[in-house]
Amino acid sequence: MSVVRKYVEAGTGRTHPLTVPLWWAPDGSGHVNLTPGPGLGQSDIDRTARGPWRYRAAMALEPGPVVSLGEGSTPLVSGQWDGIDVLFKLEFVAPTGSFKDRGTSVMVSYLKQRGVGALIEDSSGNAGAAVAAYAAAAGISCRIFVPAAASAAKLVQMRATGADVIPVAGSRSAVTEAAMAAAIAPGAFYASHNRQPFFLEGTKTLAYELWEDLGFRVPDAVVTPVGGGGNLLGCHIGFSELLRRGEISKLPRLYAVQPTACAPLVKAQAAGATAVAAVEAGQTVAEGIVIADPVRGTEMLAALRESGGGAMAVDDSETVSALDRLARMGLFVEPTSAAVGAGLTRLLATGAIRPGESVVVILTGSGLKAAPLIGSLLGC
Repeated sequence: MSVVRKYVEAGTGRTHPLTVPLWWAPDGSGHVNLTPGPGLGQSDIDRTARGPWRYRAAMALEPGPVVSLGEGSTPLVSGQWDGIDVLFKLEFVAPTGSFKDRGTSVMVSYLKQRGVGALIEDSSGNAGAAVAAYAAAAGISCRIFVPAAASAAKLVQMRATGADVIPVAGSRSAVTEAAMAAAIAPGAFYASHNRQPFFLEGTKTLAYELWEDLGFRVPDAVVTPVGGGGNLLGCHIGFSELLRRGEISKLPRLYAVQPTACAPLVKAQAAGATAVAAVEAGQTVAEGIVIADPVRGTEMLAALRESGGGAMAVDDSETVSALDRLARMGLFVEPTSAAVGAGLTRLLATGAIRPGESVVVILTGSGLKAAPLIGSLLGC
């Protein structure tokens, strides 16, 4: 099924060809998305490829080489949580240790196709590590702007792959502002995982992969930690494409877990709003999902409502308890990922998820990235 894909401005609906990479509307009026994709059928899967590239027929990419480090095709393992059967999708089993590899591989492949020679990103850790690694694999230079208090292990990971790492004092928004200012310079492109929509073109393959993992069915519910919304929106886009194509009969319910210290989706949902307002971010062990003013907040709220899911906030004490439980199951994840276990406990307690339903829990980042912090939290 041939469909001409374009950039589309979220605010105005104006479209632009994919020949010129964008991360923002040309007039600066807001962010851009991609026009809807055609999806694919079972016969369109490239069974000689792995990970996201099995589903290339659903991507808005031109034919040609891609930048891959072996991302995707992550394990889906069975376990129990509060007495029910659960499937854990181990997205932390990735080349750089987080789900960000899935989206970054596709985004960097597109930017390399379009001749971009220098990347700029801002990140608290995992996205920066992914962009640095895939830029290195592509032979593209990159600068990563990071919070001054970012995890030392993640900064080492970025620098080791050749990135120019620039710490920025102040708030997380100050880091973004510094990166955007640097991207104005000729020859540089702001390859923001929160703004460049080809990142979501990569994360949507998580939905396709779960569909294939489950014998071309979809689960009743998917639970994921959410900051900028890469997994939430990716899953919604991918499952929606499958629904439009007639490959599935319903969307899974999507649930977003955020820390109480920074829960803009939860606040907007409670207010019955259709847009997400910025909140004041506090301190939390789940540092990877501290996004006080998410770029695609409106789209995230719509995804939750359309799927019949919702958002919930969890305290750090709940997250640390879940971190300990996951580790004792053999699942060593960073605290940001562990928040999803705390959220699942709440969903089960309220009856939002019921015994007997098929539930997938997305574990997003490796505990090796935060081993000193985990040691202090768990006393080990």
